[in-house]
Amino acid sequence: MAVVDPHAELHETADVQPFAVIGPDVQVGAGTVVGPHCVLTGRTVIGENNRFYSGAQIGILSQDLKHKEGLVGRTVIGNGNMFREHMTVSASTLESYDDDHRVTSIGDNCLLMAYTHIAHDCHLGNNVIMGNCASLAGHVDVEDRATINGLSGVHQECVVGRLSFVGAMSRVSKDVPPYMIVEGNPARCHGPNVVGLRRNGLDSAARKRIKDMYRIMFRSDLNTTQALHEIEATVEDSEERTHFVEFVRKSLRGITK
Repeated sequence: MAVVDPHAELHETADVQPFAVIGPDVQVGAGTVVGPHCVLTGRTVIGENNRFYSGAQIGILSQDLKHKEGLVGRTVIGNGNMFREHMTVSASTLESYDDDHRVTSIGDNCLLMAYTHIAHDCHLGNNVIMGNCASLAGHVDVEDRATINGLSGVHQECVVGRLSFVGAMSRVSKDVPPYMIVEGNPARCHGPNVVGLRRNGLDSAARKRIKDMYRIMFRSDLNTTQALHEIEATVEDSEERTHFVEFVRKSLRGITK
């Protein structure tokens, strides 16, 4: 009772359940389960062992008025992700096929809960969690192991940093610094994501370095440039320091403070 276009490519171990609809340019990898009433469309490549619960809409036309009618956007999904009920992933937006490098992408082992929305040209890393009804506007990047809680919204072209935690019902209009907790309307930084850091195996020395960076960047009288110089001068060189400093320096929208 599913409707699968004959040009779609499905691995023999994929499971497509009743009333699902799969378009002609879709590839589905081994062990992936497509639940009832799901729609997989667009130029969409899906990896192995993903699970799509009922009503998920993947690779659908972007909600971008600049997208030219008749063009089919791209979506690439990794392995081991869970897409809960009625969540949506928009394909990349295109004004011509000269934009064919553009893609909406999701890494591995992400949990995207019910009614979440991932807009066109977003890029999610690995082990990302999005709570119920959380939404990303277009061109948002979410780094590995970030958590965005329910009913939160992230503005276009923001970056949500590695191992950060966005509290429920937050309005995120600037970049979320790695390793930090932000929440509120507008969102504000409230300190290191201590529980998340510990759960993800960062030892006490790494957590202390992150706490020191938080104190210098967010609780001193230094401006952002001065704080970065102070962090490089006083915080022990480490992967966490390098990533935090590079993240802040590359930020286009500014960081949430």
